[in-house]
Amino acid sequence: MNDKVRQAARLSVAPMMDWTDRHCRYLHRLLSTESLLYTEMVTAPALVRGGALHLLDHNPQEHPVALQLGGSNPQELAQAARLGADAGYDEINLNCGCPSDRVQSGTFGAVLMKSPDRVADCVAAMREAVDVDVTVKCRIGVDDQQPEDILPEFLSQIRQAGCSRVTIHARKAWLQGLSPKENRDIPPLDYDLVHRMKAEFPDMHISINGGIADLEQARGHLDAGLDGVMIGRAAYHQPSDVLSTADPVIFGVGQAADPFAVVRKMVPYIECHLAGGGRLHQITRHMLGLFAGRPGARAWRRTLSEGAVHDGAGPEVMLQALDHVAPLTEA
Repeated sequence: MNDKVRQAARLSVAPMMDWTDRHCRYLHRLLSTESLLYTEMVTAPALVRGGALHLLDHNPQEHPVALQLGGSNPQELAQAARLGADAGYDEINLNCGCPSDRVQSGTFGAVLMKSPDRVADCVAAMREAVDVDVTVKCRIGVDDQQPEDILPEFLSQIRQAGCSRVTIHARKAWLQGLSPKENRDIPPLDYDLVHRMKAEFPDMHISINGGIADLEQARGHLDAGLDGVMIGRAAYHQPSDVLSTADPVIFGVGQAADPFAVVRKMVPYIECHLAGGGRLHQITRHMLGLFAGRPGARAWRRTLSEGAVHDGAGPEVMLQALDHVAPLTEA
């Protein structure tokens, strides 16, 4: 296992569809040099059958960065994993947690919790295809499964297939009757079960995910014996609160990042994106929560969201928005 990636997995930002694209990850990397970042889920068929290799685009500064794949065909996942490794990703992660209808119809995501043998076959094929870490992100179960029974069996099978690192979303997924959004909130959290899995599988690197809102909570899970914590929506909506102090608080290195300096560091990145035909809002939509909870945050969001969509909008819009907040750092 890559020691650097394993260390980075002490704190990771969850893969989130429509959110954790390459622009989001570049911003998050400026806030934390140490945390592990994940792509949005990319389906193996899109890469292997669709040839959508642009989905693998990323900036070298994003490392350590992991590619999350969706799929259930071992050979196809092996090919997709190889494409990801060749593109430079530090880890290939298999999605066994997404509950969306589209994912279910493709027989992957959370529905794979019902087929641990299939997941084990996928892991084995992916591991044979690449030299980087192959990991799994799963739920504690789905529908009427009893997590206390099925989760140990699931972990045992993927461990035998060579997966030594897993992230467990500490909720069931209800495949019928709940939307993907509801599946992120309604099924109750069972953190204790995840901690028991660490005791039962001490040789596995186990990260916990689901409902974790700040670094204090994250530290609590780490201090209680888990190897890593994955934070999703809080890291996206309040990136400064979660990521700017992650390096000193979670990793014991460096200093807290200054979000005002981070905004200014985004200028050359934005200029490069615009020169390539991109638009400002494709980047700045991920920055709206950068000053969440601070005086001027509302004006920052309004100025940025209204100004970034105009034709020809450039980094000056972002810097104008920053003027509403910047005096705070000089006080």
